[in-house]
Amino acid sequence: MSHARVLCCAVGLLLSLTVPPAVAEEAGWSVVPSAGTGTGTGRPYVYAEGTPGTVLQDTVSVLNPGARPLTVRLRGADAATTGRGGPTVRTSGGGAGTGAWIAFAEERRGHRAAAGTVSVRVPAHTRADVPFSVSVPPGASPGDRPGAIVASAGGRSSVVRIRLRVGGPALPALTVEHVTFGGGRVSYELVNRGNTVLTPRLAVRADGVLGRVLDRPPRTLPVELPPGRRTTLTEPWPDPPVLDAVDVRLTVTAAGGVRATASTRVRFVPWSAVTGAGCGLAAVAALLVARRRGRRATDDGTCAPARPEEARSEAARTEAARTGAVS
Repeated sequence: MSHARVLCCAVGLLLSLTVPPAVAEEAGWSVVPSAGTGTGTGRPYVYAEGTPGTVLQDTVSVLNPGARPLTVRLRGADAATTGRGGPTVRTSGGGAGTGAWIAFAEERRGHRAAAGTVSVRVPAHTRADVPFSVSVPPGASPGDRPGAIVASAGGRSSVVRIRLRVGGPALPALTVEHVTFGGGRVSYELVNRGNTVLTPRLAVRADGVLGRVLDRPPRTLPVELPPGRRTTLTEPWPDPPVLDAVDVRLTVTAAGGVRATASTRVRFVPWSAVTGAGCGLAAVAALLVARRRGRRATDDGTCAPARPEEARSEAARTEAARTGAVS
């Protein structure tokens, strides 16, 4: 047996001893939107559309390629999209979002009942199709309502996105708020005040006293903003002017004719140079004040000594006055 083969066998044995078989099997499970037949799926997410008051139904599939049975717990949740395009799930809340509209069929005392969570046991090398429903409340406002189904097993979780559209007129709206500058970045907030999911585009312009100092054309931001959601973003500006008063203006656009602007005024001052100049001016002012006080003292005769000629003239006048008084 060659040394390379012996080394490969040793590495394989070490890996098999390091990772328990049950953990390796459980790590291979997944949950996907059901394709109806086979084990594959062509849907990246579940799409559902209906008017307020309707109940929509679909199915997700839990795949267990391992050699042991697996128990997976599923629940509905509110969801959004991260800056990189992946789903993010809100695990807390008051239960008023899309996650509260999702229910699973659960066996209770011989009959099926709707439940917010359900546990499914999946045999080895098998898939389990789990039906679920989305009940749109009668008073739901029209627009996009992202949600998710979260499956948990073996110490990890997997997410299936649900893109729900409630029927009705689409009303896209967006605002830009709280624009500030600091640390080489422009910070701002975007608020989706409509009923559709928005993918905003941002343009940045800054005008100083002597002209434009920044001009960035519109670009798509790496964020998907659901209705009613607020997010804080930053725009880097590492090389602002050293000395200027600048008006920074943000313009955000999105599909459906959405357009919003916001601005802030920023003053750039080289404080180190100003501090040095201030210290120099203070020293010059102190010197001038000292000289002026010295001149005043000299003019009043309080500090300056009499000249010799003036002293002799004063003594002669005093002697003449004394002589005249005696005669």
